[in-house]
Amino acid sequence: MPQTQTEHAGGELAMAHGHGATGKSYLSKAVRFLGRIREYCRELGTITGLRWYVAKVLTRLPIPGPRRIIVRPPDLVHPVAVRMFPSSDDFVFDQLFVRREYAPVCRRPGEARFILDLGANVGYASAIFASRYPSARILAVEPDPRNYELCRRNLEPYGERIHTVLGAVWANSTRLALERGNFCDGREWATRVAEAAPGSNPEVEAWDISSLLDLAQAGEADLVKIDIEGSEAEVFAAGTAQWLPRVRNLCIELHDEKCREIFFRAMAGFDYELEEHGEYTFCFDLRAVGAIQQPA
Repeated sequence: MPQTQTEHAGGELAMAHGHGATGKSYLSKAVRFLGRIREYCRELGTITGLRWYVAKVLTRLPIPGPRRIIVRPPDLVHPVAVRMFPSSDDFVFDQLFVRREYAPVCRRPGEARFILDLGANVGYASAIFASRYPSARILAVEPDPRNYELCRRNLEPYGERIHTVLGAVWANSTRLALERGNFCDGREWATRVAEAAPGSNPEVEAWDISSLLDLAQAGEADLVKIDIEGSEAEVFAAGTAQWLPRVRNLCIELHDEKCREIFFRAMAGFDYELEEHGEYTFCFDLRAVGAIQQPA
């Protein structure tokens, strides 16, 4: 998920803390960021927006503050838990519930029957999709056990509609190594998987997308969301003919130019509506080149 530096309420507070700033400098930084209150209140509602802003500021001050809070954004049926700064959760929360980076999906008409959430992190995307599409079944896949446990708890209120899996997606079904701290800023949203070194013990079960669709007993996916910290290069490099025809819509974060090149090469055999929003690339209404589009 991390790709560019994210502005956030209290961000300069955090930097000041790292350089031994005084309490007075913290106060001045907090005042500077009061302008963010309007945005939070507009997107989250007045009470929730104010509470969210205060929690973000407190966790960046050199005083004891909340390490985890429970919040229910207006987009969700159920509240979610957020691990506060220095966790990456509050950055993800802003990305999805304040800047609404999944808006292109949520504003499209119609319903969804089955959704794959690959790189589910702590479950916020699945919660958004489950709230937007109340009839949809969702399979949420996350490789990091720490993220997975919070993901499972956040999605538990949705019952049997959402099935969570501790594991990863890859070009083929295999076992992989889990890498923490080596990618981007090294926080929870940057956990990634890789092929295990010779002689090591790979700890993460991984599946190709065809196998995940079969696991969920889904003939096709109405939406596949992919945010897997660069592993999309492996997923789209080969074997896509086995599963792309079973996907109607894609939402993906492409983490570098190599990933982007591999992705669009794999998509060359398909027509689709392309949209870019925030850090995500959306491909809607996938159909093989030359196929006649069916009316919605």
